[in-house]
Amino acid sequence: MLQELDVMEFYIKETDEFFKAKHRPIVIITSNNEKELPDAFLRRCVFHYIEFPDKEFMREICKIHYPNLKDNLLNECIKKFYQLRAITNLRKMPSTSELLDWIGVLLKSGISIEKFKNSFPFLGTLIKKEKDLEVALDKLKFPT
Repeated sequence: MLQELDVMEFYIKETDEFFKAKHRPIVIITSNNEKELPDAFLRRCVFHYIEFPDKEFMREICKIHYPNLKDNLLNECIKKFYQLRAITNLRKMPSTSELLDWIGVLLKSGISIEKFKNSFPFLGTLIKKEKDLEVALDKLKFPT
């Protein structure tokens, strides 16, 4: 990608076409820091760090994806999600996408709010690394 950005042109092999920019493009790339980017690439970047959503903003995000989600279930989901994120020694913190997936699984399961309040079901939807699951189970006081 660096070469293409430097010369402001690229070739698509499948269509046998060349494209040349008339003006220097502005390229916006997002990263979740899962993989290290090469130094040569990073030297050409301007960084803008976006804070992880607080609980209120996360509620708004969830409501956009699940507009009919009952407040008591959403409140419990947010509470448990941030409780999980408070465990500082996880290798991969659960993200917004995992929260949204988890809510979807919970809704499909039909779990009652009473049962949900006293458990942490489908934890594997939020935690993706086996070692993190062990750490979370050790720290959480809920059956899974």
